[in-house]
Amino acid sequence: MNVPRVAVTVLAGMSAALIAYSAFYVRGDTGGVMRFLRERGDVRDLVASGAGAAEVEAAQRDLAALAAQIAAPDLALRMLPVALLVGLLVGWLVWRAFGSRAGSAGRGDVQERMVLRLAYRKGGRFTLGDLTVSSPLSEEQARTVTRRMQEAGRLTRDGETFRLVR
Repeated sequence: MNVPRVAVTVLAGMSAALIAYSAFYVRGDTGGVMRFLRERGDVRDLVASGAGAAEVEAAQRDLAALAAQIAAPDLALRMLPVALLVGLLVGWLVWRAFGSRAGSAGRGDVQERMVLRLAYRKGGRFTLGDLTVSSPLSEEQARTVTRRMQEAGRLTRDGETFRLVR
């Protein structure tokens, strides 16, 4: 199990569900939320300035009325399954996006691709001399890459000839 992949998937899904729930809670009125936050800041400033109790209470009552006008907790509760479905969909998309890269086979490095290209052109068999002549690899690089591919089980050696393992 790939722990980072699972963690990112769960985090993205839960975040999307929470955002969807929040949007339902305020009926999509982000302007109203910003107005509420500004008003709340004004009420805090009013309290900090030492205003009278009646004035602070009136400002808090207006703030509560604004909050009641913006918020729709009943709608949010009814739409909770939709918000969870959105979170599940986003989680699935993130899982697929991270899995597509992990599930694909590695392409190998450039030198290995050069060897494979030569091997395919030569019908699956080639010599070290063919490789040094037909590619920009030096003899030492050719030996290193063929040894690495042999250890990985992608090449076998028959005397001086290398053969692709299929």
